[in-house]
Amino acid sequence: MSTHPALKPGQPVGAALRDVAAAVVAEAQAILGDGNGDPTKTVHGIRRTFKRWRALLRMLAPFVDESGHQLRIDARELARKLGGARDAQATIDAFRDAAAERSDHSVPFSSRSIATIEGRLEAQRTSHETEFWNPQIRQEMSDYLAAAAAQVAQWDLNEVTFSDLADMLAKTYRRARGSIPKSWDETEAEDLHELRRRVVEHRYQMELIEPAWPRLGKIWVDEAQRLRTRLGKFQDLAVLTEKTGPHQTLAPWRSKLVPLIAQRQAEHAQAARKMAARMFAEPPKAFRRRIEALWDAQAEEAET
Repeated sequence: MSTHPALKPGQPVGAALRDVAAAVVAEAQAILGDGNGDPTKTVHGIRRTFKRWRALLRMLAPFVDESGHQLRIDARELARKLGGARDAQATIDAFRDAAAERSDHSVPFSSRSIATIEGRLEAQRTSHETEFWNPQIRQEMSDYLAAAAAQVAQWDLNEVTFSDLADMLAKTYRRARGSIPKSWDETEAEDLHELRRRVVEHRYQMELIEPAWPRLGKIWVDEAQRLRTRLGKFQDLAVLTEKTGPHQTLAPWRSKLVPLIAQRQAEHAQAARKMAARMFAEPPKAFRRRIEALWDAQAEEAET
């Protein structure tokens, strides 16, 4: 059983939210404080935790003062500073995704070419980690998290109800639903990147209310994660495409890589389209009514 703070039907929402926020900050501090951690895993862990943190801050925006808004802006800027390190790893993952042998096509690269390509990408990743994951950014992260912990301790959320949260959850759901492309065949990478951002927010916010119906809640969060993963792989392949441009790392293999990338992106987009259609089939108002009804039912059960 998880010992992490969580919202529980029938118990005060505000105090639980403050505990959850404090736990997210503490988790980021623990990742940052692990001086022996692998840089790639540390950067990934920090970015993941910051996404959860920013999703929480957006949901709490109406209930905290202006400092809460500034915390979200500052967290976004810090995450962007790590973007170069993350993109370097993303190109490695994307190449392996694109070049993986599947039943519908063979890999147009020799083992030697694959080793050469991966070697170049690994060298670039190491260089970027040294550049972006440096003592200065680690100190900035540490200072930010210390300030965030102090501010969270001062938040007065005692008046927040689940109905208030349902409003914000529905707002995020509406934004994500509105980001779904009208035509998936003509959509651009930037459009799917925006949808992914909204799905990430929705996924982490929905995780908060899993106790409303644990089994259904977990299924919903898992499905949102799968959608996020598909959209993320599409975006990683877009980053890989940039590496095949003139004078770029993978320019010598452009003619072979670009068709593979396009095919794999199409596969991810098709899968994401089906997932998004299922996940966001419900109108926002109906979605809001459903999650509040589930929460109220669980709260009544907890009182008996």
